Amino acid sequence: MNTEIVYDITEGSLKRAADIILDGGLVAFPTETVYGLGANALDSSAAEKIYAAKNRPSDNPLIIHLSRAEDAEKYCITNDLYYALAERFMPGPLTVILPKKDIIPYTVTGGLETVAVRVPSCETARRFIEAAGVPIAAPSANLSGKPSPTQARHVILDMYGRIDMIMAGEDCEIGLESTIISLAEPNPKIYRPGKVTYEELKELCPELTISEAVLKAHKGRPESPGMMYKHYSPKAEVTIIDASRSERIAFLRDKAECGILCYDEDAELLCMPYAKGIGKESSPEDQARLLFARLREFDEIDEVKQIYSPMPKAEGVGLAVLNRLIRAAGFKIIKL
Repeated sequence: MNTEIVYDITEGSLKRAADIILDGGLVAFPTETVYGLGANALDSSAAEKIYAAKNRPSDNPLIIHLSRAEDAEKYCITNDLYYALAERFMPGPLTVILPKKDIIPYTVTGGLETVAVRVPSCETARRFIEAAGVPIAAPSANLSGKPSPTQARHVILDMYGRIDMIMAGEDCEIGLESTIISLAEPNPKIYRPGKVTYEELKELCPELTISEAVLKAHKGRPESPGMMYKHYSPKAEVTIIDASRSERIAFLRDKAECGILCYDEDAELLCMPYAKGIGKESSPEDQARLLFARLREFDEIDEVKQIYSPMPKAEGVGLAVLNRLIRAAGFKIIKL
């Protein structure tokens, strides 16, 4: 397939992208979280093309992207809590699962009776959705299982020759996928943590719980995107080190041949040949923005067969970073 790469995103290129979507094609586009791989969410066969392009299991549901929160009325059954969440967090990195309407095909929902909706805050993404005039079904624009793309070059490496167009826009501001909360069960539940935190959502949802699958291996059919057992993984094996700084440094000191993710404060580790910083230990927002890009950088270093990472704190945005790292590592954690 000939893939058009668009570096200058204009009204003309957005019109071409919209025409591709309406013709059943696939377009990768930037958002504030990660790059998305978009198709017409009302077109069952277009959704099937997403699964094929990504080598993604067809029971792993997709998120539909809207330009306005109130547009959800057309595609799912909303409620007062949805609008309370929308008023505070949309546009932005929050996805809400609601009972679907018949207009959304089961290929988009992975066979589920629910659909996940979000309104991105990225201006390019919203202009694209508005130009298409249909909801855009979009997972991350990468091969299934690899670290999600936060830069246009990541998308080009994975998707060139597989899709119709890549809108090569800005680097993603947040760097991790959106928070996913389900309102389609008795009590609200977080299935995937992100920039919008449990603590923030709890203010509007006092009965909110966190799915066990956030930090544990999930078995069976995914109820939400991002629940696969091993996901976000580079070529090298990833292992998380659960230890104090001094213990972690002592453990890694003789592992010069390994890739090492480390905090900015880990001066001794940062001097090692394949060490890469992921921001300050006190700033999970930095860690979120850098994590996937750093994991992809290790794919360019043939010598690195093993990557070690510190274990983030499971609170605030740190819970989202830990969720991605645990899946990248296939749940391999060394406790010192």
